[in-house]
Amino acid sequence: MTHAAVAAPGAKLKKLIRRRDHSGTPRLSPLWTFVAWLATLAFFAPVAWMVLTSFHQEADAATNPPSPLAPVTFDQYKLLFDRDITPFLLNSAMASVISTLLVLALAVPTAYALSIKPVEKWTDVMFFFLSTKFLPAIAALLPVYLIVKDAGMLDNVWTLIILYTAMNLPIAVWMMRSFLAEVPKEILEAAEVDGAGLPTVLLRIVAPVAMPGLAATSLICFIFSWNEFMFAVNLTATNASTAPVFLVGFITSEGLFLARLCAAATLVSLPVLIAGFAAQDKLVRGLSLGAVK
Repeated sequence: MTHAAVAAPGAKLKKLIRRRDHSGTPRLSPLWTFVAWLATLAFFAPVAWMVLTSFHQEADAATNPPSPLAPVTFDQYKLLFDRDITPFLLNSAMASVISTLLVLALAVPTAYALSIKPVEKWTDVMFFFLSTKFLPAIAALLPVYLIVKDAGMLDNVWTLIILYTAMNLPIAVWMMRSFLAEVPKEILEAAEVDGAGLPTVLLRIVAPVAMPGLAATSLICFIFSWNEFMFAVNLTATNASTAPVFLVGFITSEGLFLARLCAAATLVSLPVLIAGFAAQDKLVRGLSLGAVK
């Protein structure tokens, strides 16, 4: 009786253990695999529908319900380049890339000081960075507008670069601190014994080890900057307008140009998709390393 009582829970436990393949990685059951594919398709369906609609004429896109079998055309993309979407994309790229580089240049030394070489009361410093995100951005719009206007920086890409850097810096510091906390202290001590200075430690030791974290942080900051709309639409006019501002130009009093809007949204989404695809391995490793802990 005793052996049977002990064996019963063990048998149940074995049934609860997931099957593993030859490499030792756990495998999901076919049911959960099917559910995962359904969830993936549910999230991807609107994007696929947007891309499909961008290859239709306005009359076909406006039908209710829309016809997925309508004739395919590239006229909407041709109209976009005739309307000169290129400057808007270049402004977005310039603001996003430069602000992301500035964020990394500031966040990595800050995270180094808060994790590997912790300063006194570092928790208070981290809370201060977090507290800067408590205020809704719309509440700061009027003061920011007045400051930018008095400085003569309206309709200037560098204004957006400064704002995007300030907006993304707290997030980057929190993420990078979590990543740098995973760097082995022994490596840093060995570098210090060899006489390596702080720039050498950051560039040749910390950066390669924390590369997945750097990729994840930079990609998230790039996405946030690329998609930002509120400051861009209120602080720019013609010279520094970004791609999200260009998109709302198709929502007019004359109606919604759905097919052309979908074509513009597809073009605007491509840089982010390409960047995410290029860094997908480092992004997954980085997010699982410590950013979501």
